[in-house]
Amino acid sequence: MFDDFQFSTILVATIRSAPVLLFAAFAGVFAERSGIIDLALEGKMLASAFVAAACTYATQNPYIGVAAGMLVSCCIVLLQGYVAINQKGNQLVFGIAINIAMSGLTFVLAQYFFQLGGRSPDLGAARFAVWNFPFADWWSTIPALNWLLGKFLGGHTVLVYLAFALIPCLHWLIYHSRFGLRLRAVGENPHAADAAGINVAQTRYLALLCGGVLCSLSGAYLAVVQSGFFLRDMSAGNGFLALTAMVFGNWRPLQTALGCLMFGFFAALQIQMEGVAFPVIGQIPGSLIQMLPFVVTVVVLAGVMAKSVGPKALGVPFVKSR
Repeated sequence: MFDDFQFSTILVATIRSAPVLLFAAFAGVFAERSGIIDLALEGKMLASAFVAAACTYATQNPYIGVAAGMLVSCCIVLLQGYVAINQKGNQLVFGIAINIAMSGLTFVLAQYFFQLGGRSPDLGAARFAVWNFPFADWWSTIPALNWLLGKFLGGHTVLVYLAFALIPCLHWLIYHSRFGLRLRAVGENPHAADAAGINVAQTRYLALLCGGVLCSLSGAYLAVVQSGFFLRDMSAGNGFLALTAMVFGNWRPLQTALGCLMFGFFAALQIQMEGVAFPVIGQIPGSLIQMLPFVVTVVVLAGVMAKSVGPKALGVPFVKSR
């Protein structure tokens, strides 16, 4: 019934679903701020999700799984950097190729190792434990505090807190640190940055590696926290939603985080709307409800894309002047 449609539940679900987009969108910010178009977020998420789930299942330690996912994602970005930076290759084509390759390769490897139709076994107790605030015996008896400390602010895993802690940290790093100044200079005018003594290729490689680490956390969150297993194409377009949030945020960490929260809210709203009978219109078909996040994406792109101004050297290979 409509009474089951609770706004508080949607807020909690938004907090729990936002890290997938936050990690991936911040990865895109690093790469594209340096001038590299990163369409391979989806593929890196899938690769790290599979490796994180497989290694977590094998070792029964989620931290080892996350570290393994980081390693694989960083290997992909090194290949991405070689194509985009050293070989001056087409960044769009390579990104799409990575997405297609990882979609098929992860399924084949999952089927080969686990024989479960392309998915991994359930991780069970090997998943990350939730963190709770102390003195739960006292505040759990008060409904408002129980919701605030037990569900909204508390009761999450370490990756959730890490995702939200990164918002101010990345803002400071990009706008108030020497690395951030070099990153923005390379993305805006690499020739001027090179004339000032900045190693353009090295800066772009570092940016890609930072993005690779962050993107691996997005994939690991999908497999080790949200689902508890790996499933074929489980990223389900979240890499492209993260890119949309990045464009919405004008390649700035704070605004990008707001975009991720917006998409996380509509994703949570979609889940909450399923099976609910609304006044007058009744129950909405599930197929229409599943379209909601992507309809919002199209609306956002149509309204924001013309006003968004990306780095001037985005997608332009740097050729060192002689």
